[in-house]
Amino acid sequence: MTNPTSQEPDEKFQAMVKQRFKGQPHEICDLGARIVVGRNTPTSPVDGEALLREAAAQGCAEAWGYLSVLAASGVGRSQSWSDALDYLNTAATQGASGAQKNIDLLRTNLLGSAEAVNRWLNTAPTSNELNVSPPFSSHSEFIPADFCRHLMRTSESRLKRAQVRDAKTGHLKIDPMRTNSSAAYSLIDTDLIFQLIRARIAQLAQVNVSQLEPSEILHYSVGEQYQLHIDFYHASRSNYAEEMRIRGQRIKTCLIYLNQNYEGGSTAFPQLNLRFRGLSGEALLFSNVDDQGAGHMKTIHAGEPVIQGKKWIFSQWIRDKAQLIS
Repeated sequence: MTNPTSQEPDEKFQAMVKQRFKGQPHEICDLGARIVVGRNTPTSPVDGEALLREAAAQGCAEAWGYLSVLAASGVGRSQSWSDALDYLNTAATQGASGAQKNIDLLRTNLLGSAEAVNRWLNTAPTSNELNVSPPFSSHSEFIPADFCRHLMRTSESRLKRAQVRDAKTGHLKIDPMRTNSSAAYSLIDTDLIFQLIRARIAQLAQVNVSQLEPSEILHYSVGEQYQLHIDFYHASRSNYAEEMRIRGQRIKTCLIYLNQNYEGGSTAFPQLNLRFRGLSGEALLFSNVDDQGAGHMKTIHAGEPVIQGKKWIFSQWIRDKAQLIS
């Protein structure tokens, strides 16, 4: 198998897999998807993409759905919204789960063509500056209400107790400071709607989409909260220094508020005397570092307890380096 940065699939490996799973396109599809992100396999996006194309050619509808995501994200191949939409349409025609719902959402919101998608991505949302240093801004109607409902609906069954990173060990752990739940998404767990949102966030933050960490959907029930914390890494911590060397610093955070029918649950920044509670589809973008790239302590913040209802958020951390495919 080729290495993760190779531009061409390994011909011998491809031939071996095709022979091993001859007449089993769904098995080829599953292996291809896992190889793209290295799920219980070595990672090779180009080899995974090639296997997905083979599975699609043999009639696996789900493979077309994966190919749509890869075309949208530019993983394992060059990025193309035109290809992404074509593959999604083929997936729907062949009965792939969720594909037709994606198409209906796109068409309802006038995003059924590559031209419309590019126009949407390049149209700046209505913005409001909330703080100058560090920069904070809100962006109303950043994504359509239909997209918000889609994300909440598809994430509900994936929710697990949210974790925090231990400053001493660098490992994730459950901690009483964070009592909400979250749904983490690998690339192959996403769909075209997800990739559109990530592309729009990258455009807003003026970074390459490869700098975005895997996205998370956050859920807060009554009483749940995330106490005061920072999103950036302290370079003085040895495990954090290594994290930053490999994956970079978290330079920005983007939060998209998916619903508004709850009480409490504001995102509070006490050192800035700022408390934000977005409307459905509204985004909050802020920098975690200063002009020299050092972590800015004024960005310390908390997700305050929800008093009534349920709160949903799309959470996106952004690094200063391209991220490994995961």
